[in-house]
Formats: sequence, structure tokens, C-alpha cells
Amino acid sequence: MPRAVKFRIRADAGFHPRETSAPAVDGAAPSADAAPAPVANTLPDATFDSVPTGRQLRMARRIAQKHGIKVSSDQEAVAALRSRGIDPFERANMLQLIPGRKMPARRDDAGGDDQVPAVRRQAPVPAQPAPGAIDAATRASEIVRIQRDIARRRRRRLVLLTVRLAFFVGLPTILAGIYYYTIATPMYATKSEFIIQQADGAAGAGGLGGLFSGTGLATQQDSISVQSYLLSRDALARLDADLGFTEEFSAEGIDPLQRLEPGATDQAAYKLYQRMVNIGYDPTEGVVKMEVVAPEPAVSEAFSKALIGYAEEQVDQLTARLRTDQMAGAEDSFAAAEVRMQEAQGRVVALQEQLGVVSAEAELSNSYAQIGAIETELRAERLRLDQLLANRRPNETRVQVARSNIARLEDELARLRSGLTESATDDASLARVTAELQVAQGDLVTRRLLLQQAAQQLELARIEANRQVRYLSTPVPPIAPDEPTYPRAFENTVLAFLIFAGLYLMVSLTAAILREQVSG
Repeated sequence: MPRAVKFRIRADAGFHPRETSAPAVDGAAPSADAAPAPVANTLPDATFDSVPTGRQLRMARRIAQKHGIKVSSDQEAVAALRSRGIDPFERANMLQLIPGRKMPARRDDAGGDDQVPAVRRQAPVPAQPAPGAIDAATRASEIVRIQRDIARRRRRRLVLLTVRLAFFVGLPTILAGIYYYTIATPMYATKSEFIIQQADGAAGAGGLGGLFSGTGLATQQDSISVQSYLLSRDALARLDADLGFTEEFSAEGIDPLQRLEPGATDQAAYKLYQRMVNIGYDPTEGVVKMEVVAPEPAVSEAFSKALIGYAEEQVDQLTARLRTDQMAGAEDSFAAAEVRMQEAQGRVVALQEQLGVVSAEAELSNSYAQIGAIETELRAERLRLDQLLANRRPNETRVQVARSNIARLEDELARLRSGLTESATDDASLARVTAELQVAQGDLVTRRLLLQQAAQQLELARIEANRQVRYLSTPVPPIAPDEPTYPRAFENTVLAFLIFAGLYLMVSLTAAILREQVSG
């Protein structure tokens, strides 16, 4: 094996390596797999601008070991690196030697210098061809080649991005535009507005009712109820039975996406009905806005008028039960009072017919008048008799006549007085007749008062029922349009583009995040 010659550094010699040839071993030829001879004897002289420090020499030797150069000294490593165009004292080359962890020192097989510091033991690096000196033209060509490679990669990425955008965004947008502009069936929308109002009598209600009577809050509940009814299945069934809603949308002229298949289920028809009939309620103004869409303008107008008719019927039915109950109770009370009054009147008439007395008061007054007249006449006759008897020789005839008149008047007076309290065989006494008639007449007066109160309650119930009445007025009547309202081709196409672009962006971001997580 050839032996390497050690070189020493002399500070005043300018650090020039010596040209010393290695002695050959007598009678020993180098084998094929033997280590190559050191390059110290074949290296040209290296001239240093300044004397390197010991640390720089050690770093140079490490750089040489990293590049697979077999050297026997630090100066030989510096010369070998410079001969290959590598500056061992460049900062970038030194930074490459900073180890991640300390490793034991590495020695040459031939027993290298003991002053070499310990370095990290690494796996054997395959020998690479030593780079030669790079001139300016080569460097420029390499930079151009790298720039072209980067530009080619950017173009390839841009092309791939363009293809993805065209496939996932552009193509669906074009298909949507073709559908909206050429395939979609034109639809006509009829718009109308109606308001639910209370009767004028409700404005006079006190409290909060009078405060909100002129605003939409007074009929907000009714408006919401009507809106819910017009969007219900019952309204769809009535509209289908009256005007054939499902038949209109099952025609062959309608595009497949909007056409209702023949024999479709009620659920499918109801979903189509919800798309074609739009109803909104504005609580601040109390206005219900309705839009009905149909393939033909006349059909759209007919559907809108039919739905307004259904709404008017529903408005009338909202308070019909309340008004009916109020009127029914008042009418029943009035009818019962009237019947009882008639019964009392019949009892009074029956007593009058039975007793033969029209008015008990009148009969009693007449009897008292007769008794008074007879008593007056009886007193006069008694005075006349006293005058006759006062004479010494009274006229017996005149006395007898006076006495007869007095007896007759006393009998009549007794009869009249007995007629007031005593009853004959068939007729009742005047006192009893008077009592029965007074009771019957008092009952009649009471029934008349109750009948009058029932009549007043009936009138109040009628007024209150009129207050509960709701009216549906149509400030904006339905009028058929002369141009198609839907589809809005441009707006729908732009919306489709934004939707597809947003979906692509979300999917791309998700894929990029997942790729980064997996690769990290």
C-alpha cells in the first residue's frame, strides 16, 4: 500500500504544499480494489490570499470527506477542493457541515492525522463525478433551462386548472344556459293584492280594539289564516276540480322539468302547486300579495280569480259561526219572551170572557158609584120621612111612600154591597174577578217588559254580528300578462355559474387541505 506524506504548515511560507512523491512499496503492486492514491503529489500549487486558521482547515477536510475525496492532510484537502472548483472557505459550504447531532471521530484506514476533530459517522456516499469549473455560459444556460422548466410546470398547472374549471363550472353553466334560453317553457305570472277589512261598526269599539281598528294588526290573524288556507291541499283540490290545475301542467308542450307526469301522486301535484302559487303577507300594511304562475296568461288569470274567490269564502266563514251563535241566542230569547207574553195575554182575555168583565177597575168604580148614588138618595128619603113625621098630623100616605122608598133603597144598597164580596151561584164576586184580572194583567205587563228587553238584546246581537263581519277588498285585481314572466334566463344562468363555482371552490379547498394533512 502506498503511504501518504504529511505536510506541515509554516506561517512564513505562505502555505505552499510541497511536491513530494509517495514512496512505493517494494515488490507490491496495487490491487484493483485498493484505495486510490492520494492526490497530493498530482495537485498543482495552490496559492492562498491569507493564511487559513486551524478551524478553516478542519472544515475544508470535512468538505473533502463529504465529496468523497481521499486526502491525507488539511492542506491537501484545500488544494483538492479548489482544483475541482469548490471554495472550501465559502460560507455556504461551511453551513452544510453543521451536524444535527454529534458523532464519533472518523479516521482513515491508513492511520490519518490524530489532530482531525471528531465528525459525525455517516453512511457511505456513492462516489459522484467531480464537477468541473462552471463558466458563465454554462451557468446562464442552466438558469434558462430551470426557468423554462418552471414555466412549463406553470403552463401545465394552468392548463389542468382551465380544464377542471371548464368541466366542473363552465360545462354545467352552459347546459343551464341552454336549458333556460331554448328548452324551458315560458310561464306567465299574474299578480294581485287583496286586503281583509272589518265592518265600519267595529271602529266604534273601545279599548285596544278601537286603537288598532284602522291598522293591519286588527285583521292580522284573519290574513294569516287566509294565506294558510290558499296554500293548503284543500285549495289545490278545489282549484283542480274547478279549473283542472293538474291537467294544465300535464300538457305535452311543457318541458320535462316543469311538466307534471300523467297519473302523478297528490304529493307531486302539491309540490308543483307550492312552486306555482306564491302568497306573502305584509304585516305592516295588512296586504296579502299573491302570484300565480301558469303556462298561459288566461289560465293564470283564471287561477288567480278562483283563489281570490276561495279567500273571500274563507273570510266569510271565519266569523260565520260566531255571528250565528250570537244571533241564535238572541233570537231564541226573543221568541220565548214573545210566546210567554202571548200566553199571559190569552189568560187575561179568558178571564174577561169567563167573568164577563172587561176591566175589573171599571166594574169596581161603577159599583162604588151606584152605591154612592143610592146612599145619597136613601139619605134624602130619610130626611123627607123625618120631615113628615115632624108634623102633628102627618100624611099617612106620604109617610108610607117614604118608608117604602127607604126600604127599597136599603135593599138595593145591600144587594150592591153584597155583590162586591159575595159570589152568586154562577158568577164570581167582583173582588175575586178584580184580583184574578189584576194578577193576569200584572203577568202580562211583566211579559211585555221581558219581551222588550229580548228585543233590545236581539238588536245588540245584530249590531255585534255586523261588527264581526269581514270584507275582502281587491286593490290590485288580477290581470293577465302579455309577456312571459319566467324563466329569467340571464339571472338564472348567472346564479347557476355562481353556484357551480362555489361548489368547485369548496371541493378544491377541502381536497387541498386533506392533501396537505396527508403529506404532512
